Amino acid sequence: MSAATDRCPRCGGAFHCGRQDSEPCACGSLTLSPALLTALRERYPSCLCLACLKALAAGAPLEPPAA
Repeated sequence: MSAATDRCPRCGGAFHCGRQDSEPCACGSLTLSPALLTALRERYPSCLCLACLKALAAGAPLEPPAA
């Protein structure tokens, strides 16, 4: 497993984005609606962690609940 080198702009958690890896990134296994993908691109400057992407795919709001 690759080191957590990125920070999720939604939750702030550390994760490893696999976009540049030789193997497909784990997020490629998720199905996100075109509307959600557009909203994510408009709201966040970089990739989100897999946990946030899974939550969003299941209907969670774009902004995480306040801690």
